[in-house]
Amino acid sequence: MAKRGRRSGLIPPWMVTYADLMSLLLCFFVLLLSFAEIDLIRFKQLAGEMAEAFGVQRQVPAEVIPMGTSAVFDRFSPARPEPTLRDEVRQSTTPELTRHDTHRQQFQQQIEQRVDQWHLKVKDALRAAVDEGGVRVERYDANILIRIDEQGSFPSGSADVTGGFAELLHALSVTLAELPGDIAIDGYTDDVPIHSSRFRSNWDLSAMRSATVANILLDNDELESGRLTVIGHADNRPLAPNDSEAARASNRRVEITLQLGEAAEREVLAVMPPPSEG
Repeated sequence: MAKRGRRSGLIPPWMVTYADLMSLLLCFFVLLLSFAEIDLIRFKQLAGEMAEAFGVQRQVPAEVIPMGTSAVFDRFSPARPEPTLRDEVRQSTTPELTRHDTHRQQFQQQIEQRVDQWHLKVKDALRAAVDEGGVRVERYDANILIRIDEQGSFPSGSADVTGGFAELLHALSVTLAELPGDIAIDGYTDDVPIHSSRFRSNWDLSAMRSATVANILLDNDELESGRLTVIGHADNRPLAPNDSEAARASNRRVEITLQLGEAAEREVLAVMPPPSEG
């Protein structure tokens, strides 16, 4: 007699009942869900509380972008700077700059004194002519200007000097020979044109008057000819507008300029010690 037992590959009877029960329960909950009314607000609140309870990471909005920290800002807070007003301006200089500035000032003072001495010497040599009028001695910068009007020096329209003017130039040449510097002789005329057998224009007349003055000064052998420069300006660079006879007379002139700048610097440098290094 054959042995009775379970047949392989068959489902147990209780499994069928269990599957039917699970299917019924699924259908029951689906029906309950379909009839239920969902409160969206409460659902989101419940979902949020559940997320916090179970440790779900949330995005935290950053109101201020984090920046690097410094030990200075841990102790101090930044503030608007307030300038400090002072009643006086304070300036500090090094002793080296002070010495050089003092030496430069002394150097300029020595030059001024030397040019003043030479200016007085020229005025003394021409004192009589200056007092009579027609001759002026002026100083500008490091130059000495001797302005000689046409009256008493040249006849009208001529480059020949008068006797008194020639004596004045001879006396002036002695003083110029004793002084350093270059000598510029400039001749000027008014705007009245001239045309003669000797002078074709005012250019010829002004240049010839300058040359005549230079020749008389060079009668003194002690005055070096290389120091002199002769220039004619015709009616250019007038002292006054040529609108009257008096103005034209002031424009007809000869100017002798003694240029003493470089000569004064050389003489002061020769006697003035350099600034001390100590």
